[in-house]
Amino acid sequence: MRYVLRDGNVVGCDDSQDVFLKKLYTTSFGKFLLGILTKPFISNIGGAFMNSSYSKFLIKPFIRNNLIDMTQYEDREFESYNDFFTRKIKEGKRTIDMDKSHLISPCDSKLTVYDINEDCVMSIKDTLYSVNSLLRDRKLAKKYHGGKALVFRLTVDDYHRYIYIDDGLKSRNRSIEGVYHTVNPVANDMMPIYRENHREYTMIRSNNFGDIIQMEVGALMVGRITNHHEMAKVSRGEEKGYFEFGGSTIVLLFKKDSVIIDDDIIKNTKNGLETRVLMGDKIGVRGTYGKS
Repeated sequence: MRYVLRDGNVVGCDDSQDVFLKKLYTTSFGKFLLGILTKPFISNIGGAFMNSSYSKFLIKPFIRNNLIDMTQYEDREFESYNDFFTRKIKEGKRTIDMDKSHLISPCDSKLTVYDINEDCVMSIKDTLYSVNSLLRDRKLAKKYHGGKALVFRLTVDDYHRYIYIDDGLKSRNRSIEGVYHTVNPVANDMMPIYRENHREYTMIRSNNFGDIIQMEVGALMVGRITNHHEMAKVSRGEEKGYFEFGGSTIVLLFKKDSVIIDDDIIKNTKNGLETRVLMGDKIGVRGTYGKS
């Protein structure tokens, strides 16, 4: 998979996760194995193992194979693989842009942007879905027509904690159950991605960007999406939650004219490339609509 850094350099990335998933989805044995791995009880067993001390042996090879710079993270002994996977970054290693007119990224990820309209279907490497199919709420989805959908794809080497992008009031969390199934684009040959994944979303009545919907999408072998708050007053840069083991995705939905996305990100999307962003980075500015 290829993505673009903010300095314009294109990075080619065919990591071990991509290789494994290609075999999983394109071979007969892989498809058989997939049918087993996506069973909820298997995911629960996998989650229990990743939370146990027995999984610690996986940490060092993972760091080495994915070239993870551990100087960025808290220096401590990890109790399990999931303890490592949900590690916290050192203070000061991510700068949160606090300019209220700036739209920021909620996480480290690869970003794609879509326009939302009546006929719009969003695609991540040929997987098609609508805002309505994500939310399972046609009335709510219609309120975002004319707006923007931002898809942040996290891979296993990314920092898997995420933040609120603005001050505001959040609603309760709504959970949509689904089969734990990978969000890796290789999966497209088999079945739609988002319709198969467990996901959770909330509406944030933000001070600067109107009513934002933030959705977290779980992936294969992820036992849990952990969000810290139900209904609450939240702050820009405050940690919202984290994913456990696996690649995952965050989706932000904005109403019409509430945001203007940076030109380089729009250009990259039009060219079929994702843009590498870090948590707290500026990715756009407040639009003319402001509050809803």
